[in-house]
Amino acid sequence: MRLAPLAALALAAALPAAAQMPTKAPGTMDVKQVTAGTYSVDSGHTQVVFTVNHLGFNSYWGIFGGATGTLTIDPAKPNAATVSIEIPLNGLVTTSEKLNAHLATPDFFDAAKFPTATFKSTSVTVSGNSARIAGNLTLRGVTKPVVLDAKFTGAGNGPMPPHGLNVGFEATTSVKRSDFGISYGVPLVSDVVPLKITAAFEKK
Repeated sequence: MRLAPLAALALAAALPAAAQMPTKAPGTMDVKQVTAGTYSVDSGHTQVVFTVNHLGFNSYWGIFGGATGTLTIDPAKPNAATVSIEIPLNGLVTTSEKLNAHLATPDFFDAAKFPTATFKSTSVTVSGNSARIAGNLTLRGVTKPVVLDAKFTGAGNGPMPPHGLNVGFEATTSVKRSDFGISYGVPLVSDVVPLKITAAFEKK
């Protein structure tokens, strides 16, 4: 019988939080919602997915998380935008724990010696809601030019305090892993690796 009052209190405490949840998604594909300034990467909602061909049998995916960095943008001068991202290599996961461990070794990313990959933009060319973002990718101490085909996916105020402005983008590109000294398994596992990026940024 004593549990009933405790359960009632817990339910009452939960109701205000539930009542504050929005009734529809706060983000919309309206570029007018974007304001000038510097945004920080929302690490929990930014992902980089890679695909390799596994022995000619099937595609195999892995995912990087935990990215940090900044986006500086002014809607009045979109081509002047800059983006800088750091991706921790120990945040890489696949569905195989054994492979996760192997990918961290010198055969692949050598994460102990090179713990992060970085991307820094050098130019941005905007066309409507899309953009080509040229920049330099540094991986295992090697820097190579990369071009991202990006598109704007949404903006709006976040639902939780401090209700900062959020903006989202998706992008695709491909890299040749042997260019960065990662030749293990080539050609049994593909050398050219497509990347798909979903990035969230927030300004508080």
